[in-house]
Amino acid sequence: MNTLKIHGIYKHFKGNLYIVEDVALHSETQEEYVVYRRLYGDCSLWIRPKDMFLSLS
Repeated sequence: MNTLKIHGIYKHFKGNLYIVEDVALHSETQEEYVVYRRLYGDCSLWIRPKDMFLSLS
């Protein structure tokens, strides 16, 4: 599995760039979620399960 770097910049396979802000835990399942910001458009903040995020970058 890939390691995740906080404040690292990741490129989606479609070409868009994102910066990882942090990793958060789901309060009930303890699943790890990546908190990331789009580096285009409105630069909004998003979350995605860690395994899913790493498979798309």
